[in-house]
Amino acid sequence: MKKVFFSFVILTSMFLQVRATGLVTNTNQSALFTRLQNRNASTGIDAVYYNPAGVTKLGNGFFVSLNNQTISQTKTVTTNFPFPASFFDKSREYVGDVRAPLYPGVYAAFNTGNLSFSLGFNPIGGGGGAKYKSGLPSFDMLLIQKGVSAIPGLLTASQIPTTKYGADILFEGTSVYFGYQANIAYKINDQISVGAGIRMVSAKNTYNGSIKILINPNYTAFGSQYTGIMNPASEFFQAGNVALTQLAQGSTSMAAGLTAAGLPPATPLTALSTEQQGQIATLLGPAGISTTGMNVGTAIATLNAVAPQYTTKAQAMADNATATQDIEVKDVEEKGTGFTPILSINYSPSDMFNFSVRYEFKTKLTLKTTVPQGKGAGLFENGKDKVADMPAMLAIGAEVKPIPGLAVSATFNTFFDKNVDYSNGGNIDMIKRNYLEYGLGVEYGITNKLRASVGWLATNTGVLPEYQNDQRFSSNSNSFGLGLGYRISPMIDINIGGQYSINSDYKKPYTLAPSVTYTETYGKKTFILGIGLDFYFGK
Repeated sequence: MKKVFFSFVILTSMFLQVRATGLVTNTNQSALFTRLQNRNASTGIDAVYYNPAGVTKLGNGFFVSLNNQTISQTKTVTTNFPFPASFFDKSREYVGDVRAPLYPGVYAAFNTGNLSFSLGFNPIGGGGGAKYKSGLPSFDMLLIQKGVSAIPGLLTASQIPTTKYGADILFEGTSVYFGYQANIAYKINDQISVGAGIRMVSAKNTYNGSIKILINPNYTAFGSQYTGIMNPASEFFQAGNVALTQLAQGSTSMAAGLTAAGLPPATPLTALSTEQQGQIATLLGPAGISTTGMNVGTAIATLNAVAPQYTTKAQAMADNATATQDIEVKDVEEKGTGFTPILSINYSPSDMFNFSVRYEFKTKLTLKTTVPQGKGAGLFENGKDKVADMPAMLAIGAEVKPIPGLAVSATFNTFFDKNVDYSNGGNIDMIKRNYLEYGLGVEYGITNKLRASVGWLATNTGVLPEYQNDQRFSSNSNSFGLGLGYRISPMIDINIGGQYSINSDYKKPYTLAPSVTYTETYGKKTFILGIGLDFYFGK
């Protein structure tokens, strides 16, 4: 059972990515991005993140941008595994919901002469809260492989039939990697600007969850409340241990009492009092033995024979109660801090063209685990370190303005995943090639104040099958954005955009045994609504 929940917990650190860009990196960092999908060559205020060297193109003055995105993501896992017939109400589709109602992006810049100083704040990784109401196939597989599927047989061997078994799995987790960025840029001339910056990444994951094994026994000897409905298995087994222990002790005591009475062995039980006859029948009934026609000698021998059997079964019940105890993790946290050096260059050969290059170095990030006393279920170790490095990335952007009012933008990103150990020390090769991202966006000024845009962004993952499972998966995706920008006043701009992303389904075959093969299919869809206000306070 501990292995079950361990896999359950791995989910939180891998599954709370709220947008499909890099494997662990968010690049949807402004409302303008939401509606255009391509901002690497930005010379607006969101260039604080996308193109720090390009901030110098804003001119002198003080600039601020306030953004928020509301993100909804649905992850679906389906399996064709042939679940046992007795498995409790087991669906073959599992749905996980990730929600991020608040996903901020805040940017500020001050330009004076050829110098630019800027600050940024955004969720550079994670950013959402996840709920998984029905678990995942891997949880059910572990329940089956680790002995839960043996429960019906164990109960039947004890003359306790059960019709269904399963698990009640609850999980809620949050993950957010906040980025605090500071840049300085210098305009060498009207064509070239350079920039350098540093981002502090503050990461925090929280975990709360439980697993409760359930059974539906057809048996009343341990209490009528255990019949006909799904019950916590550990409670039922504990009740069984108590009842069987009492049967063992009662059988031994009754045999000793009959022996001490000195009655002839051939004496029929009907010669005993009604109370004694009822007690003997009660003691032998759970063993499937009828007292009809039984004499005292046979009763003594039978009671002495079933007593150790009851003791053995009582111990088995105790073992089962321990094995199926509820597992709970509460208020566990993982926290850590890392730093990302950033270099950028912006080149504008004319008012028609703008090009940018940004390089972010690998972020070394180690998370330390904090576990409240007694709330780690033996699965989390207080003070233990976990490697959560973020890969380096190269971001290239271009913007072309072929005619007045029209701007065409292009993006190319690559994430250097081959230099990151995604197996967390497991020495397993999971990356075939680096993750790629590319796209195009178009913005057109309808009037002097109103602008409309559409954009497309595609990703090409490079993970190996060893990376893929129902707890974390990566597949190629396409994202589409559209929206409007409006100049409220010379000092205020508003941007509103919507984005829809869909990942292609990934199918992974599994072999549980030579005779059991099955396939899991992983899919993901994301919807984002963004709004932002940009302010220009002048010189």
